Amino acid sequence: MGRPRIAILGRIAESTSVTRHDGLVTALRLSKAVWEAGGEPLTFLPVAGADLSERLAGIDGILMPGGGDVNPNRYGQEATTDRIYGVVDVQDQTDIDIFNYAVANGLPLLAICRGFQIINVAQGGSLVQDMNVPHTHHLETIHVSEPELLGLDGGDVLASCYHHQCVDRLGEGLEVIANAAAGHVEAFRVDAPAWTVGVQWHPEDNFETQRQNLAIFERLVAEAGKGQ
Repeated sequence: MGRPRIAILGRIAESTSVTRHDGLVTALRLSKAVWEAGGEPLTFLPVAGADLSERLAGIDGILMPGGGDVNPNRYGQEATTDRIYGVVDVQDQTDIDIFNYAVANGLPLLAICRGFQIINVAQGGSLVQDMNVPHTHHLETIHVSEPELLGLDGGDVLASCYHHQCVDRLGEGLEVIANAAAGHVEAFRVDAPAWTVGVQWHPEDNFETQRQNLAIFERLVAEAGKGQ
């Protein structure tokens, strides 16, 4: 068998140093983490309303990464701060569609930061639009109550955070498995047929030096490999 194929939802960037126009990007460290864990990372273009059974044919797992903010309209609010950034409606819709497809069709899924937040929204939850104390450039040791679920050897993981929003109202079917010292949710499991989890932090930031963070990607790849 070859490497399990992991679809990473691409993020739309207004400009990059190597493109003349808007870019479709995946963080290099994220792709490297999937590769180091034994997977084949593939970047997917956000396209709302596409035939996902066709698009995801041959895909073994989904990685829903960080990115810009979710449109507050998605959780029944108007923007209350000018700190909201990077809203792209087609990206929101594609993320939600692919999440729903993955759950319905038993595809393993790991969600990170924005991906974690959009799952909460897709499940009927809401977000704090701008935290009083944003966790940007923030390192914190997080205790995970079910470490085996994330493939961890022990419950503590050094979390590298970069977010100014967090879960407000928790969505349906989500079970919290970690909280930050400040109290907000840092990880949850999703009630789904296949392995489906979300983390608010960025395990790709320090996977090379923190074995616990690489283990999260290894668990995704291992779960994806079961479907090959």
